[in-house]
Order: sequence, then C-alpha cells, then structure tokens
Amino acid sequence: MSSSLAGLSFQSGKPLAPYAADFRHNGGRLFSEPPSPTRGDFQRDRDRLIHSSAFRRLAYKTQVFIPSEGDHFRTRLTHTIEVAQISRALARGLALDEDLAEATALSHDLGHACFGHAGEEVLNKCVAPYGGFDHNAHALRIVTRLERRYAGWDGLNLCYETLEGLVKHNGPLRGGDKNKKIPFEISEFNKVFPLHLELYASAEAQCAALADDIAYNAHDVDDGLRAGLFDVDDLREVAFLNGLLEEIATLHPGLERVRVIHELVRRLITRFVEDALAETQSRLTALQPRSVDDIRRAGRAVAGFSPEMAAAQKDLKDFLFVRMYRHRVILPVWKSAGRIVRGLFEVFMAEPQKMPEEWAEAAKNVGEVARARLIADYIAGMTDRYALAQARQWLGQPLELE
Repeated sequence: MSSSLAGLSFQSGKPLAPYAADFRHNGGRLFSEPPSPTRGDFQRDRDRLIHSSAFRRLAYKTQVFIPSEGDHFRTRLTHTIEVAQISRALARGLALDEDLAEATALSHDLGHACFGHAGEEVLNKCVAPYGGFDHNAHALRIVTRLERRYAGWDGLNLCYETLEGLVKHNGPLRGGDKNKKIPFEISEFNKVFPLHLELYASAEAQCAALADDIAYNAHDVDDGLRAGLFDVDDLREVAFLNGLLEEIATLHPGLERVRVIHELVRRLITRFVEDALAETQSRLTALQPRSVDDIRRAGRAVAGFSPEMAAAQKDLKDFLFVRMYRHRVILPVWKSAGRIVRGLFEVFMAEPQKMPEEWAEAAKNVGEVARARLIADYIAGMTDRYALAQARQWLGQPLELE
C-alpha cells in the first residue's frame, strides 16, 4: 500500500489526527498474518468479532431484564450495537480510527456471564478460591483461547490495539493503586504478549468506554420506563433529566408519553456525546499529543466528560441504582439467577461428566483449580435460556426466574 496513504482512514481516505491509532503501524498480532488487500487490520478485527460465536450469544444474554419479559428490552447484543454506534460517532468527531473504536466496543461485553451482573457476581463468588471471575479477563480469554475457528491458532488473533482496548478501556491496570489485583488471565497473557498494563489505551478505546456509559444510562432510562419501574415524572429528581423534560414540554406541549420518552432518550445521548466531544477535544488541545504513544503516556484519560456532565452522569446512575437495579421487581430475579449459577457450578464441580462431552473430557484429568476455571468458562458462555435449561436438567427442581 502506498506510503502516501499514511494517516488516512482505510475506508474513506479521511485524514486522521496524528495521535490516532494507525492500522498500518499497529502493534502486531500474537501470530503473524499477511495483510489483507481489501481491509485494514482493525476492520479485520471488527469482522472477526462480529462472526464469533461469543458475539452471537450476546443476543440471548440479559442486560438488566431477561428476554422473556418482553421483546423490546435491551440484551447484551443490542447494547453492544448501541455502544459501537456511539463509539464510531465519537471517533469520527475526533478524527480517530472508527474501525478500532468499533472493534473495542464490539468486544467490551463478550465476557459477561448469563443473567447480567447477577450471574457475574455469583460466579465470581463461586470461583473466588480459584482466582475469581472478571468479565474483561474472560473476554480476553474468549478472543485469545476459547474461540476455536482458525486452522493456525486458538482465539481470534486480534491486533495489539484491539486487545489493549478490551483490557484497558477503563484505564491502566497497574499504577497508583499498588493493591489492585490483576486478573489471572490478563496477567498470564501479558507475559506472552505484553499489553503494557501500566499505560492508558488508545483514544479510540477510551471513546468506546465513554460510549458504554452513554448507551448504558440512556437505554436503562428507556427500559425502566417501559417496564414501569418508574415514571417520567420520577425522572425529574435528576436535575439534568428535568431540564431535558422541560425543553421537550416547551417545544412540544401535550406530546404523547411514548414520544416524550424517545425525545428524552435521544436528547440524553446527544448531550452526552456533544459534551464528550468538546471535553475530549479540550484535553487533546492542552496535551498536544503527536502520536498514539503520547495518548498512552498522558498520565490521565484524554477522553471524558466535563465536570458538569460527569456530575449529571453520577446523579443519573444513583437514581437508576435505587429505582431500577434494586427495585423490588428486579431483586427477586437477581436472586433466582444467582441460585441457578451457584447450583450449576456446584453440580459440575462434583460431577463434571454432566457437562457436554467436549467440556467433560477437558475436565477429566485436571486438578481442582483448572477444573473450576473450566467450569466457569462453560457457565459464563451460557445464554440465559441455556442456563435455565441446564438448571431444569441438573438441579432437580423446576428453577425459573421469578
């Protein structure tokens, strides 16, 4: 490829910022591959993630609600698509590589267990004596070991930049907090393929992290209203949302409820995206980075919200924590989900032959720690409906989510 194209986006020829990640000079892959004549390396990573089995399973993994409660609530898959869309918008506005931002977004939830955070919390407790469970670490394990599709290697053989984004999109794993424990899977992979855990990830990966927060807050407001956990007027407790509702009422008096909700959600996303673009550009202007390594060594995140919007985000999260995640309708579901995950873990630890043949064979001649890790892999990969089927088969009672 002509050197005159350096610094251009592969798909459009749009000039990128000097601190954008450059797929032509990426950090390489664990296993060397020849370049594609039609796609940049970050595009290839994005495509591999979309075609992975783990990505398809996200369609039947809970975000907050179980899919059987309604066809319109978010799943891990729809959430991931929303995050990818916002990630690309942020990257485009900042002249960053959109494909890398999207690839990071597509990978960020691959490691979540069945039944949302409830399943992850209980699985972590079950595996605590054997190293614990962390969804980012499990996502790394998926894309480097558990996906078995290619003739030459296990995993998806993603680029350094995509892997560092998956692992460090929320910030460095080493640094000021000396007592911070690095998940085992990340620590072990880092010995083979160093990800420089003390540094920040690229600006593209940081945009994906912001997009996750924006999408999460917006769709939880939408889903919470749809489920009747709270009403539109309850949202006025959050000053930021009250301002948006007043704006809608002024511009569209007497608007029907369903349209008010949509107008609210779209404005919420827009304000957060616009704020993130302005604040991030301000930080970049102050830093004057000349390369992606300047971003990594900046000592702080370059992508972020303004202090005012960060405060609004905290208020919104506090509201959702009380009114949604700890709602009397949701808590019984979480408890039931936890009982299923714990029950399955205990059954498979005692009788690993009850797992499918491939998993049972792998667990046959290994020690207790390795068996526990393998069973955690198996349970974490389950969709909600598959976990329910396994519970009905092995737990001896008709366990359902209440």
